Amino acid sequence: MKTALVVGASGGMGYALVNELVSRNIHVKAFARNKEKLVALFQHHKNVEIISGDAFNEQEMMKASNGVDVIFHAISFPYQDWAKQHNRCLDMVIKIAEKQGAKIALVDNIYAYGRQSTNRITEETRKEPQTKKGKIRLAMENKLKESNITSLIVHLPDLYGPNAENTILYETLKKVAQGKKANFVGNMQVKREFLYTVDGAKAMVELALRDDTYNQNWNVPAVHTITGEELVKILRDITGYKKGIRTVSKGMIRLIGIFSPSMKEVVEMLYLTEKPVILSGEKYEKEIGTLPGTSYRVGLEETIKWMKKRVLK
Repeated sequence: MKTALVVGASGGMGYALVNELVSRNIHVKAFARNKEKLVALFQHHKNVEIISGDAFNEQEMMKASNGVDVIFHAISFPYQDWAKQHNRCLDMVIKIAEKQGAKIALVDNIYAYGRQSTNRITEETRKEPQTKKGKIRLAMENKLKESNITSLIVHLPDLYGPNAENTILYETLKKVAQGKKANFVGNMQVKREFLYTVDGAKAMVELALRDDTYNQNWNVPAVHTITGEELVKILRDITGYKKGIRTVSKGMIRLIGIFSPSMKEVVEMLYLTEKPVILSGEKYEKEIGTLPGTSYRVGLEETIKWMKKRVLK
């Protein structure tokens, strides 16, 4: 891979992917709607070509993808827009990849797995989503597999990291960084998985650089599971945060959802905070090598540092 296009480069995983690709001396075309944000994120990167555009505009996508080897599909949409936009956007990416002779690397989550009774979810686990958003994600996966495009699909758990704003942890971390009273979504005694975006990008780029990894699904888990209480303790240690943290329940989110379409859409995914889907990284470690494993302490320190520099200044 000499040149890559990252669609959704201004998001959390998009940002991490651009940085990881550049670190491997790959020329990157960073594509997103907001040129101002792209410039703020990547203006100091010599090997990044900033391209603002609309992922639904075929002419703009064709121009952006000219000469690329791999298209990293890292774009997402507000929950309330998923049904209208996700599959339509993937249709465009597939069309462009076919015309340009490029591969696709899809950033995916765990929603398509649905509720599971097993402890560790492998790539062979049957996907039976019960939620609207899980069914959309499974439809995207099937659409990509049924196309003629050489592709890989990477399943990632809940994320956190620099620039990862559309995540379940973002508001918690932001309030802690500000020294304000924070909320935590879900039971704080339940062990869950939060993947540092930098680690997710390292694993995904490694997969994309190899020829024998395509036309497969890959799980990339976090370094280990952690409870909300353990996570908050780390945050207190690294920031000196003294305030209490309120647990946000399903009932509270339902109430907020009466007035907020985006919060209304969160409710159906809250089963993941009660009975989390925990990914197995056995396939990756057997076939590729050791998974990237930044400790929660280091990952949270870097995320808070980034927030104070970029978001809270």
